[in-house]
Amino acid sequence: MGKIVDILIPDLGADKDVDLIEVMVEVGDEVEVEDGLITLETEKASMDVPTTEAGIIKEILVKVGDKVNSGDLIARVEVQDEAAAEPVKEEAKAAPTAAPAASKPAPSNVEVSANAKEVKGQVLVIGAGPGGYSAAFRCADLGLDTVLVERHPTLGGVCLNVGCIPSKALLHVAKVIDEAAHIEHAGIKFPKPEIDLPGVAAYKSGVVKKLTDGLSAMAKMRKVTVVQGVAKFVDEHTVIVNHTDKEGEQTKVSFDNCIIAAGSQSSKMGFIPHEDPRIWDSTNALEVKEVPKRLLVMGGGIIGLEMATVYQRLGSEIDVVVRGPQVMTGTDKDIVKVYTKANEKKFNFMFKTQTQAIIPKQEGIYVEFKGDNAPAEPQTYDAVLVAMGRTPNGLNIGLENTGVEVDDKGFISVDNQMRTKVPHIFAIGDIIGQPMLAHKAVHEGHVAAEVIAGHKVFFEPKQIPGIAYTFPEIATAGMSEIEAKEAGINYEVASFPWSASGRALASDVSETGMTKLIFDKDTHQLIGGSLVGENAGELLGEISLALEMDCDAEDIGLTIHAHPTLHESVGMCAEIFHGSITDLPNKKAVKKK
Repeated sequence: MGKIVDILIPDLGADKDVDLIEVMVEVGDEVEVEDGLITLETEKASMDVPTTEAGIIKEILVKVGDKVNSGDLIARVEVQDEAAAEPVKEEAKAAPTAAPAASKPAPSNVEVSANAKEVKGQVLVIGAGPGGYSAAFRCADLGLDTVLVERHPTLGGVCLNVGCIPSKALLHVAKVIDEAAHIEHAGIKFPKPEIDLPGVAAYKSGVVKKLTDGLSAMAKMRKVTVVQGVAKFVDEHTVIVNHTDKEGEQTKVSFDNCIIAAGSQSSKMGFIPHEDPRIWDSTNALEVKEVPKRLLVMGGGIIGLEMATVYQRLGSEIDVVVRGPQVMTGTDKDIVKVYTKANEKKFNFMFKTQTQAIIPKQEGIYVEFKGDNAPAEPQTYDAVLVAMGRTPNGLNIGLENTGVEVDDKGFISVDNQMRTKVPHIFAIGDIIGQPMLAHKAVHEGHVAAEVIAGHKVFFEPKQIPGIAYTFPEIATAGMSEIEAKEAGINYEVASFPWSASGRALASDVSETGMTKLIFDKDTHQLIGGSLVGENAGELLGEISLALEMDCDAEDIGLTIHAHPTLHESVGMCAEIFHGSITDLPNKKAVKKK
């Protein structure tokens, strides 16, 4: 009999209670090293957890639907090693942990045409999303000869072209529709709006074009050489770019330093018939070619909920299926509760429920569910939006020819200067791991560029803000209450309900808003903050700055905030903690005898 090895959930970083969405093995299966065991889903990405040992699966201790955390036991594998008698615990690998680096790159498998054009740059940046173009522009501003490769005809990446920006344009349209429908109680009546979908799409595209045109102009102004096409590494100092604008043509780019900013793509689930045009990803949803009568949104993360908001206001009936007990896993329950209450009559939330089968038929998409709130019968939808996270693009750019560490999911390992194991190759953005956010990538891009230019800088943020542009918005920075509790911090929460805010009452948003700050009870230092409500994202800047500056409750509370504003609720939270609040009953007031 061989030894028994315990396979554990690896370090998941800040992610807690992660959804287990697939078990890929059964007891008795024979597995090889790197074979997948399970699939996990965080808020914005899915990841496979492979085994680090070859052997026989003897026991599986998890199941689909479980919430798992770092260090949880996945399975036990019998390894054929008679010399060992005691069980050994070994941690499995998962994104963004990288595979061991090869001592030498494998021989190049990239075809290079004899007619390929040649370009040389001090710095090559692969990918022109927010991280990529920011890195390229910063390199140029620092006097470095820079080449920027982008597969699409416009700069800006997913965020600008088919993500952050177009979704906000559509959310603005949805907000106007919503406000017009709800202002009647204030004495203003509007007829039901007529929706011109081509006009809506044109407005969205116009917003995008203004920004992409601006980026192109700035690239020219900075003399950044832009090459349109798909880049693959030939070796540690060369990529070949297959042009997407001129079929069959190639450009060979040689470089001294490289910044990989190749981003991510929507994750695909094996049981979903993605080839059916009625099965949407976020890019399809942003096209607004039609408004389905009935739309199923798979996933309770930010992307799905933002698109649900848009299509509900445009006229769709929305079902949202969520595996867990709440949307936006990892966000504090009291914040999510305000959002859910505001939308429970607009969306049909199916919590603790999973999609079991999706069957395209001529009359619609038939969907079968299982779980606590699953309908007894299959439901028919006109469209299904799959919003189940994103997968990094690290496996399809030829990194095997460089010696750069990349794991089986496509994440690249870097240090706090964004440097890979190959000293002159850097990586930033989605491709290096969570959180997959544009503003994080921008700052990483600046660091990489400045390191290449010889500056002694590091990526060491004290907080990375996150915003869901839903109605109402949810915005967070620093630690959540969940994280503070798990870290064993002696913390105190100070919450200010917007029902006590004059500005919120006057703006008719008092019932759907709350500001929450978390303080270290011993040091009085701010360690986290969350908001839910109208324009919550616009109020987050003060909290983010306070966290970076290590502010305590007095720093925030003694800062004079303008009145009447929504942001004064941040100062009032500090007053609640400090015990000087006068706009609410003061629980810390001196009791009179």
